[in-house]
Amino acid sequence: MSPTTKRLAEMIDYLPEQEQLILFEIVRRFLPDDVATPEDLTDIKAAREEYQRGETTPHEAINWF
Repeated sequence: MSPTTKRLAEMIDYLPEQEQLILFEIVRRFLPDDVATPEDLTDIKAAREEYQRGETTPHEAINWF
């Protein structure tokens, strides 16, 4: 954790709950919605490895109905 992040977290703890909720909404707007989680990255890596090994299912083999 960077010094700035640590200091910010400490400052937020001094605020009333309602004020923390307001800050939460403000900070949330700065974050993109499409950030990959560590689990997403693991799944993507596994899928790419399966694809390279030819372990995929062709679209024609899937019953889409």
